[in-house]
Amino acid sequence: MRRLFTAAIAPALGIALLCLSAGPAGASTARDMAQQSIDECMRGRKASDRVERLHRFERGQLLAEQAIALDDTLAAAHFGVVCNLGELLRVDGEKITSLLKLRRLLQEVDRTLEIDPNHDDALATKGTLLVKLPRLLGGDVRKGEAMLRRVLELDPNAVGTRLTLARCRLEAGDRGEAVAFATRALQIASEQGRADKIDEAQGILAELGAAR
Repeated sequence: MRRLFTAAIAPALGIALLCLSAGPAGASTARDMAQQSIDECMRGRKASDRVERLHRFERGQLLAEQAIALDDTLAAAHFGVVCNLGELLRVDGEKITSLLKLRRLLQEVDRTLEIDPNHDDALATKGTLLVKLPRLLGGDVRKGEAMLRRVLELDPNAVGTRLTLARCRLEAGDRGEAVAFATRALQIASEQGRADKIDEAQGILAELGAAR
């Protein structure tokens, strides 16, 4: 009987251990987990249901944390935390709900850029945080704008970055540059079929009295 039990349970135990070592959804390496983390973040952004969004972002952050535990030098793993934690912080709108989580977010952005100084998504995130956060929390509009302009050098089609710069220039009273950023953002968003960005660009242009 003991031999029969051992013979029956050994294969099942082996499969279970294999699944555990592979991590969620069969991810077997740090790079796999990091990519799955970012994929979850992208799916969460597209989801309309709040519960699904939370599930995606929480799972994405867990995958990123596991990837970091396996390889702390992987920029994609650290950015996986940035992407998912950032979305969790504003899942109910553009607001910071936890200073501790914000501090972690900034640390992970800085770690991503330490590993890869030209990581355009991390530069865009850091630049956006710098222009939006109050100075008390580390905000620095001039430094943030410089980072966002660097993003456009790396990726001229970064529509979200163009919209952020358009708002920065609008608030600074530079109507000409604000119109230029928003107009080009509208063109790119239309080409990409990004309805949300089209609406945002049109809203900025309407504020500027240059509606298209």
